[in-house]
Amino acid sequence: MVNIEREDNNKKGRWVIYEDGKEAGEMTFTWAGDNKFIIDHTGVNENYNGKGFGIKLVMAAIDYARKNNLKIIPLCPYAKKVMDKDSSTNDVRF
Repeated sequence: MVNIEREDNNKKGRWVIYEDGKEAGEMTFTWAGDNKFIIDHTGVNENYNGKGFGIKLVMAAIDYARKNNLKIIPLCPYAKKVMDKDSSTNDVRF
């Protein structure tokens, strides 16, 4: 079973993806004001490569931004690449 959880201390945080209760990867972010956040790193542990977990993390951030009327600044090269390829993410891009 795969699940994603968000941790946030109002300055920075991360989305963590778990498979069968084990941490498989994370995507970190930093708040940039009240209505936008910067994705600064996405990483998936080697054992979990090729499962699409990186994209799942980026999509979790996009879903969160949409639900909370927020914008994303994708400084992480991976998140930027995912968002560049999918024009449907433009609504949340800053």
